[in-house]
Amino acid sequence: MDPCSFASVSRCVTRHLNLDLRVDFERRVIRAQVELTVEVLEDRFSALTLDTRDLQVVSVSANGQAARFTMGPKHSFKGTPLDITLPFDLSRGQHVVVAVTYETSPSASALQWLSPEQTAGKEQPYLFSQCQAHHCRSMVPCQDTPSVKHTYYAQVSVPKDLVAVMSAVRDGQEVDPQDKDRIVYRFRQPMPMPSYLIAIVVGALESREIGPRSRVWSEKEFVDKAAFEFSETETMLKTAEDLAGPYVWGQYDILVLPPSFPYGGMENPCLTFATPTLLAGDKSLSNVIAHEISHSWTGNLVTNRTWEHFWLNEGHTVYLERMIGRSLVSEQFRQFKAMGGWKELQDSVNTFGANNVLTNLVPSLQDVDPDDAFSSVPYEKGFALLYHLEELMGGPEVFMGFVKSYIQMFAYGSVTTDEWKKHLFTYFRDKVDVLNKVDWNAWMFTPGMPPVKPQYDTTLADACIALSQKWVKAKDQDLSSFKESDVKVLSSHQLIEFLSLLLHEDALPLTHVKKMQEVYDLNAIMNSEIRFRWLRLCVRSRWEEVVPMALKMATEQGRLKYTRPLFREVFNYDKYREEAVRVFVAHRAAMHPVTSGLVGKDLKVDASKTTSL
Repeated sequence: MDPCSFASVSRCVTRHLNLDLRVDFERRVIRAQVELTVEVLEDRFSALTLDTRDLQVVSVSANGQAARFTMGPKHSFKGTPLDITLPFDLSRGQHVVVAVTYETSPSASALQWLSPEQTAGKEQPYLFSQCQAHHCRSMVPCQDTPSVKHTYYAQVSVPKDLVAVMSAVRDGQEVDPQDKDRIVYRFRQPMPMPSYLIAIVVGALESREIGPRSRVWSEKEFVDKAAFEFSETETMLKTAEDLAGPYVWGQYDILVLPPSFPYGGMENPCLTFATPTLLAGDKSLSNVIAHEISHSWTGNLVTNRTWEHFWLNEGHTVYLERMIGRSLVSEQFRQFKAMGGWKELQDSVNTFGANNVLTNLVPSLQDVDPDDAFSSVPYEKGFALLYHLEELMGGPEVFMGFVKSYIQMFAYGSVTTDEWKKHLFTYFRDKVDVLNKVDWNAWMFTPGMPPVKPQYDTTLADACIALSQKWVKAKDQDLSSFKESDVKVLSSHQLIEFLSLLLHEDALPLTHVKKMQEVYDLNAIMNSEIRFRWLRLCVRSRWEEVVPMALKMATEQGRLKYTRPLFREVFNYDKYREEAVRVFVAHRAAMHPVTSGLVGKDLKVDASKTTSL
């Protein structure tokens, strides 16, 4: 069972959704009807439960006949079960079309409504969704669990100056027959997929072709920059296909969201969502796109059955993403990225605490909000396990054979860690003695760092390690030996690693970071990955002038990877603790609901507390 869902998945499964959505920007709601085609799995079937959250349900019917329904008690993060009693009995194998007419709430957790001022164009409002992990139920009543996969069709009515796109293939548009000032956009998704991959965006969007099966979408202010930034998409897609098998989703578009989008990317099928923080003029940081492309196989085609097995999505996707890096750059580059990932894992373990069960590769999420469990653990502990197995089984080519076989075996389905492990033992049946020596319990069900640290090739990291150690050991009289050329010879990836290494040491003296700015001029670098680490380093060394810069970066974009650590860093500087809270409270209304919730917990600000100005 999925601890995060009320839906009755052992008794029936959704095969198809038909969505009719009317987007109302005035009231910030979607008025909707969804028809769920449900296959019955048992005899004498007459009742089912769907997940909802903050929905106003108007009516329910089954095969066109009115059906009784009740809303259960509201749960803090699971929402409200919608219990439906059918006006007839069905037996195993039969299908029923359950139609629900409803309206979303202005505070729906899946949706962020932006005022024109919060967009690049400043003239039109904007709406985007983020359903992973368990937020689809606030947009659509459904079996909101990754163990159920269905196709979908949608028609979306929006004001005529706006464009709608979804995680599906575009299927035409027409003037809304009910209102000539609106347009209806149609979409079809013929591949079965879990509810968390349903996605919608409505805004003043434009697109540019960037490849034979790809367009980039964004507001017109960003679209040409984005087309340049993502011009290598087709090369990456082909590389991924060489590794993992054919790309089955038809179109691969990229949509660049407004700055408040909380993640680096989101692998919505046919339409990857990407943060605008990728547009800082550094193409080399397209590992976000390599990651989202890889999800087309691991995550979207083969899906974790519950969020407890999230590492199956993310560990394999990081593994594939780094294999793409290996093909396009080099094996040394893959090793370098793997080392950086190990550090990110250490950061997460330090943040959660080494005994926190949420640092297990496979955590129990009984009564745990999946948003609270989100961290780099499933990504990087997952990758570390796969890399460790690669070494034991005979190298990248051999292990990629297994990954490809795993994808073929479980394509279009959902999978648990146990099933993955059984397949591993079957595929490598001639090496079972080696696999039996792996400490599976320590890897899977024990908190903290993994039992084995892989030996990564340090060639590209050595320069970063040497320079960071030079700064750590420098006395004031040594500072004159640092030169601009120290960092000019480093790639942006290496500069990020240099700063990450320093963040793993005790705070540098203030004299040191001021000297670093003087010789390297790091304030001038707009690359987000470099900037957020540099600002944290300065705040940690108690450089007061940097505090406003850190809070500015924390609020002018909303990517959790940057916003949470920046706020935390200022919050931990006693003199500016209240300032961190004041800035958060002042900006909270404009933040994405997931971001404001998590930062609020970090800063110990009560969700109901109004502005402290």
